[in-house]
Amino acid sequence: MTLWNLLRQSDTERTALSSTDGISLSYAELRRQVEEIGHALYGVGIGRNDSVALVLPDGVTMAVAFLGVACAATAAPLNPGYRAEEFRFYLDDLKARIVLVPEDSSSPVRGIAADLGIPILEVGWRAGALQISGATPNASAPDAPVQSDDVALILHTSGTTARPKLVPLTQRNLCASARHVAHSLALSAQDRCLNLMPLFHIHGLVAGLLAPLSAGGTVICPPSFSAADFFPWLATLRPTWYTAVPTMHQAILSRAAHHPEIREQARLRFIRSSSASLPPAMMVALEETFHAPVIEAYGMTEAAHQMASNPLPPGVRKPGSVGLPAGPEIGIMDEAGRLLPSGAMGEVVIRGENVMAGYLENPDANAVAFSDGWFRTGDEGRFDEDGYLFLTGRLKEIINRGGEKIAPREVDEVLLVHPAVAQAVTFATSHPQLGEEVAAAVVLKPGSAATAVELQRFAAAHLADFKIPRRIRFVDEIPKGATGKVQRIGLAERLKLTAKEVWGEETQPADVDPAVQAFIGDLWCEIFHLSKIANNLPFTAIGGTSLQAMQLINQINALLAIDLTIVDFFDAATIREQARVVQARLLAQMPLDSSAV
Repeated sequence: MTLWNLLRQSDTERTALSSTDGISLSYAELRRQVEEIGHALYGVGIGRNDSVALVLPDGVTMAVAFLGVACAATAAPLNPGYRAEEFRFYLDDLKARIVLVPEDSSSPVRGIAADLGIPILEVGWRAGALQISGATPNASAPDAPVQSDDVALILHTSGTTARPKLVPLTQRNLCASARHVAHSLALSAQDRCLNLMPLFHIHGLVAGLLAPLSAGGTVICPPSFSAADFFPWLATLRPTWYTAVPTMHQAILSRAAHHPEIREQARLRFIRSSSASLPPAMMVALEETFHAPVIEAYGMTEAAHQMASNPLPPGVRKPGSVGLPAGPEIGIMDEAGRLLPSGAMGEVVIRGENVMAGYLENPDANAVAFSDGWFRTGDEGRFDEDGYLFLTGRLKEIINRGGEKIAPREVDEVLLVHPAVAQAVTFATSHPQLGEEVAAAVVLKPGSAATAVELQRFAAAHLADFKIPRRIRFVDEIPKGATGKVQRIGLAERLKLTAKEVWGEETQPADVDPAVQAFIGDLWCEIFHLSKIANNLPFTAIGGTSLQAMQLINQINALLAIDLTIVDFFDAATIREQARVVQARLLAQMPLDSSAV
């Protein structure tokens, strides 16, 4: 099966692609333009398995260009927002034979391609057709059709922890994944997909473009995601579904209250979410807002996108689960390579027709990534008794707080239940004694207010003490990657949460009775077996554990007949702050008598 075969299955006159500004192509017109792009590439010596970089903005132009290149050679879509040095790295790593840019583009990729000796082809619309120009014809150009095992698409991994790896996906991989998505969503020729995902990302290319086309449906290609434009698109373009990442869904929800009539008139058959975990509270909010089921799916580049999906009604959708296997075979494996039974926690592994054969020219990465024919996803998860897959996070994202392992997603979901919180992302910060500590970035809802201590107290009612974020950074926007996906790894650095800032000295409360402070200091020294502890040194900076915190609280309560709780540690992270809390409790009960301590 090839992408060209996929496009030939659909009704000739039905609309294949449409834009938000009026451009529309039937399947017959799309196939004709795809063929012309292929001939243009052949005419300059580009054919099977030759890498063609596409630096084009989202929209119908990018959709047509991608299909034309992928049906004749190897498409390598790049984010047009890259800087010059990023283009240099990616073009060199891809060994790109040619670069496609818009006619009016002033992208720095032009200069980088010239430096690397890579020809530029320009694309533009003339007489209703996408034309390619700018390269010298080559009489010896290949003219052999692609085969199912030829590489149709090549993408880089995100590269958050190491050098990005090249993922080659064959015609067979892409067609299989498109069929899987179409089947799990029961797509038909009557469906109209509003594809909010960028077309340099596997989610947008497969779920948003290829899957609807494989079912003969229509794909609406906006120029880029815009929460402000979403509701007008919904009203005028009448999509039957849309696909997006959770950050996009959140942006849409933030504007939903301003468009009650459009929401009520929308005829969405379902809403799809993938590429990042969807908080259960957001799933409920979406379904209540649009009166349509939300289908959370699980995908990754190495699997040509989809691996699992929650079913459509009347099937059961489980909030917090990525659903049932919906494409490749899925297993749970331990570190030794043994498959585990249902209910056991381990690494999610996959194998099947849509899974890549291996990273390109990277034997070391392949040796780690594959085990007995299974691809190791790097995700931790488990199957429940009904066969639904639950993910707890990336193995490399798991926070190791002095030996205690915390899944960031669990903390996210608790914070997101708080009525003032719009977005929350939990991540690791470095810690001088514990190695890693729990931190969270939080965006508050418009008009809402909350303090870090308030959120910590809220979390303490739902989570074990060691899982509660010791540092909460309030931000207007959480930093995201180019696809809108939050990347936890490296978030501390991007938010400039250095170890010094997190655990260094901070302004301390004044007017604390010296006797109370000395009393608390003596107890701290006794707990930690130290002769002296600075009054402004945080409890966690000394390596304090939840067990030691409870020992300290129990001693204070027993000696002073007050009622401190573990939550009070968030108000009292140092000896001086804790003394102030104790002093306030004592004053509330009786006149302060220093001799009592």
